[in-house]
Amino acid sequence: MSILVKICGINSAEAADAAVRAGTDFGGLVFHPKSPRHLSLDTARALAERMRGRLQLVALIADANDETISAVTSAVKPDFLQLHGTETLARAGEIRSRFGIPIIKAVAVADVNDLAGAAAYEPVADMLLFDAKAPDGAARPGGHGAAFDWQVLRGRKFAKPWLLAGGLTPANVARAIDSAQAPGVDVSSGVETAPGVKSAALIGEFISAARGLAEARP
Repeated sequence: MSILVKICGINSAEAADAAVRAGTDFGGLVFHPKSPRHLSLDTARALAERMRGRLQLVALIADANDETISAVTSAVKPDFLQLHGTETLARAGEIRSRFGIPIIKAVAVADVNDLAGAAAYEPVADMLLFDAKAPDGAARPGGHGAAFDWQVLRGRKFAKPWLLAGGLTPANVARAIDSAQAPGVDVSSGVETAPGVKSAALIGEFISAARGLAEARP
């Protein structure tokens, strides 16, 4: 089965085109003011229209209120909302019910103990995403290029599809997939030449590396 790939933090037409051209499954648009990948609604709307129908659109929010979510969903009309903050199970369920958009719930991981609560979100989340826990004092929850021990996910079974994130690059993604037995991966800073500056070449290399491993499996 082909590895699912999500390119997150797309913030330019060039990055959008590169992601589509390379065959990514999901394109992520970030709505977090403290992120170098944060988008205005007008820019997000234009990028969403550029990619619509060519991949699945994901709008990333973190502990957003209903007003913000409504504005984002109206502008982007995403296929998924990615909840990347500290949203409780109840809040995630409320968002899923109120907006009627499938949910990707990000789970911050430092060690195996952080996996214990992941299954609790399965009744309301359509997909899980395991990302490295942000460094102490960080202003945003993701996109730091940090990794965790991928092997803590090895052999784990979840009722919903899941993606591996955190510190992935074209050079290590195949090893990460193999270590975690991941069905899919998510990358942002690992395909950038500077914070928020996506590289078309690195996007292509990342997807080739991830998919190449899958094709090599018997």
